[in-house]
Amino acid sequence: MAFLSGAILTSTLLFLVAFSLPNVYAAGKSNNKYNKKGELRHHRPIFKPTGWKKALATFYDGDTKTFGGACGYDDVVKDGYGLDTTALSSVLFKDGQTCGACYEIKCVNSRAGCKTGKSSIFVTGTNLCPPNYDIPGDNGGWCNPPREHFDLAKPAYLKIAEYKAGIVPINYRRVPCKKKGGIRFTITGNPYFNLVSVWNVGGAGDITQVQLKGNNKIKHWTNLKRNWGQKWETDVMLVGEALSFRVRSSDLRYSTSRWIAPSNWKFGQTFVGKNFV
Repeated sequence: MAFLSGAILTSTLLFLVAFSLPNVYAAGKSNNKYNKKGELRHHRPIFKPTGWKKALATFYDGDTKTFGGACGYDDVVKDGYGLDTTALSSVLFKDGQTCGACYEIKCVNSRAGCKTGKSSIFVTGTNLCPPNYDIPGDNGGWCNPPREHFDLAKPAYLKIAEYKAGIVPINYRRVPCKKKGGIRFTITGNPYFNLVSVWNVGGAGDITQVQLKGNNKIKHWTNLKRNWGQKWETDVMLVGEALSFRVRSSDLRYSTSRWIAPSNWKFGQTFVGKNFV
């Protein structure tokens, strides 16, 4: 009889433990990876500077419009990037994914043409330095894969190096982008083809995903496709919809800007959303 009572007691205890385990797991989800609504949290630490790496830098001539060419920035000055910009070799450019990323660059050899007493400069990736496979990578084909190379806008280059040098050794690292105001979303196109330009992005500076949703027919988050640089496309009918935007940066942080475009928005308008820190 005692054996039977012990077996019943043991079974009861095992049942209670097993029954309570899911509640412990659920509490863990609520406190860690999931919020009170059971949704996956998107919070991640703010973007930090990376380690230093070695590369070379050259320069190219242009103007406020051409310096933002391959990234789709219409005017780097009006768009808030200034003239401290750089074209990136294809290895760094990553098919436009790193458009908007920020770098700290130090010229490291005064004998090679670096200006003495000059500290580092901070530049934004706004263009592509295309490869030239007709020239060796170590003798003019500076942007050929797998080289990590910076072709600086001339005004930026002249802050750290002599014009006559032409090419200088540098140390560089990715750094957080500091921007004034919110992320900008500019919608162009027509009712059957929408192009959304995303610019003035803080934090990591680059965007790897863009989503939007409306208040009428587009009630779920809809992914946009990268057209080129930081211009994103969709053929979903957006006219007449109040719009919210969600973007993800390369450090996997999200920024959601709810209902920033009213239902009567017009093509060519720019809307200001929530920025990364």
